Amino acid sequence: MTSKELDEPFISSAEAPREITVKAVILGVVLAAVLAGANAYLGLKVGLTVSASIPAAVISMAVFRLLRGSTIVENNIVQTAASAGEALAAGVIFTLPALVLLGYWQGFPFLPVMAIALCGGVLGVLFTVPLRRALIVNANLAFPEGVATGEVLKAGERGGKEAKYVVISAIAAGILKLCQTGFGIAAGTLSGAASAGRAVFGFGSEMSVALLGVGYIVRVNIAGLVFTGGVIAWVVGIPLYMTFADPSVLAHTVDGATGYDAAEAVWSDQVRYLGVGAMAIGGVWALGSVLRPVVNSIRSSVRAVRAAKSGESSRLERTERDIPANFLLWGTIGMAVPIFLVFLFVVDRARLQISSGLFVGTIIFGVLFALIAGFLFSSVSGYMTGLVGSSNNPVSGVTILTLLVGALLLLAILGVEINFTGHELAATVGAATAVLMAAVVSCAAAIAGDNLHDLKAGRIVGATPWKQQTMLIVGVVVAAVCIAPILSVLYNAYGIGNSLPRQGMNPSEALQAPQATLMSSIGKGVFAGGLPWTMIGIGAGLAVLIIVLDRILVRRGARFRTPVLAVAVGLYLPIEQSVALFIGGLVAVFADRALRKDGADPKENRRGMLFASGLITGEALVGIILAIPFAAAQSADVLALSSSALGMSEGAFTVLTDVLGGAAFVCFIIWLFRVARRRSEQNSEHNQQ
Repeated sequence: MTSKELDEPFISSAEAPREITVKAVILGVVLAAVLAGANAYLGLKVGLTVSASIPAAVISMAVFRLLRGSTIVENNIVQTAASAGEALAAGVIFTLPALVLLGYWQGFPFLPVMAIALCGGVLGVLFTVPLRRALIVNANLAFPEGVATGEVLKAGERGGKEAKYVVISAIAAGILKLCQTGFGIAAGTLSGAASAGRAVFGFGSEMSVALLGVGYIVRVNIAGLVFTGGVIAWVVGIPLYMTFADPSVLAHTVDGATGYDAAEAVWSDQVRYLGVGAMAIGGVWALGSVLRPVVNSIRSSVRAVRAAKSGESSRLERTERDIPANFLLWGTIGMAVPIFLVFLFVVDRARLQISSGLFVGTIIFGVLFALIAGFLFSSVSGYMTGLVGSSNNPVSGVTILTLLVGALLLLAILGVEINFTGHELAATVGAATAVLMAAVVSCAAAIAGDNLHDLKAGRIVGATPWKQQTMLIVGVVVAAVCIAPILSVLYNAYGIGNSLPRQGMNPSEALQAPQATLMSSIGKGVFAGGLPWTMIGIGAGLAVLIIVLDRILVRRGARFRTPVLAVAVGLYLPIEQSVALFIGGLVAVFADRALRKDGADPKENRRGMLFASGLITGEALVGIILAIPFAAAQSADVLALSSSALGMSEGAFTVLTDVLGGAAFVCFIIWLFRVARRRSEQNSEHNQQ
């Protein structure tokens, strides 16, 4: 499809179609809440999130077809609001769980969580409104998922009937999740280890169809790089560390654990910090690579504001009208006030033991830093979305960079009165303050990329920008209200990282929250010391080598790329999660080959992507639903079937669950492949013409 064809909207600017209607708002609100919960679960579990725009668009078209039809821009409004839910969830779960992991919070208080999510999300919308013309119209960026969403909407307007793949796979994935986590009759993970001297090589795979779906959606390039990061950490890093580490230090690290548990202890305490160094360098690289386009975008934004003040915007066509420029300034000021209040009441001055003047000055600095970094990284996020898509947008990378810079600046400010060495309470408060700043930036950056991605889809179908921006704010509000209760339920049911809300919980069931775990470790390490700087340095060096390799591939015109942040994710994920992702990516490769052999274009085939999206949604939703009885009973085993209830020995029951879990996972792999390799209706019609 040519650029010219994409720039010609499905509905012309002269038409005035129905966009924001009652049914569109209701469905958008419902999907925003559902997808916020699903992505919160997925992000806490694996550290990756995926764009929900296309599944939301497909569901919208299916629902509205039952309600006597709709316009294409009504469906676009629904997916715009719905995608805000999953984007804001990503910004929140990357950061705020770190406050629980630090021990600063004992749960997720509703008002602070809602306020941070709401203010950060609204700022993400406002900051990118003036960048729409610069990045979407003038810069001619790809916005791959925005284009895909627009094309799905256009195909649905012509009669697409593929929503059933989302529903069927979601039901099946939910049933498997119920058997794994609820009834306990199918294993969720298979893992093992091999030893060679002092070294231990850990390996395994999660039987998670959500991870399978994520791997399929991000494709083998990204999934393969995440897997490569896992191999570097688990097959190279852990054995080398165990071989050369001081025996007494190693004994303290593993604390009597053997086999896979010993490898996991070394990864958690030392090797995962390779990912910190890689993420920090990746964030700096991402910022540097987009600096010039961001500056150009800001200049274009200034010109747009001046044009609006002179009244030129009133002569713009419907498809070029954004939220009025004066809303941006007052909206930003309006969001700064609740951010200030949250910082004021959440940051514990008593533990810091500083003067009231320095305390207020610190809070003001935190707010200003959040606003300035939020605008800068919102611009970066929008530009990166235009380059690599919403799902591959390195929000976690720039958030880690934000946290490092913010923590170091806070240390310089507070260090005037505090010696943090040995001052554990003050160090925790300092780290928590840095996390709060990073949370605002993370939410803003996540929504910014989603906003521009949605506006690109809207441009393709002929939507009105200010109406999309308004609905995105609606989606932010809904997700912000829902996210704290969702996090509370998940935390009380499963635990997060090494923070378990009650005794007797199974640590293996805890949601890993890899980004938030890193945030807590980095924040505490900056103030209290103890960060493994050698590992961080090695990770930074690895990142430099990966960046050099990527530039070589670019110069040679290679299709395969090595984005450093994908490898960094693999460095701090458990190996079994990387394996499941990689399998999903391989399924995509073989399915695409089968389609090409049949004369079909894989890029025009959406069935596999929709099926994979259903796998993610189904597992995530059942995980959230199960969290309710788990939290109420204060046990994750409340629904589980025991070996004695089935008249089996413990060993035989374990073998049975492993076999059932592995067999079910293999069946889903085959099922995903068979669906993905089947031609879509559009492909079939095209080949018949």
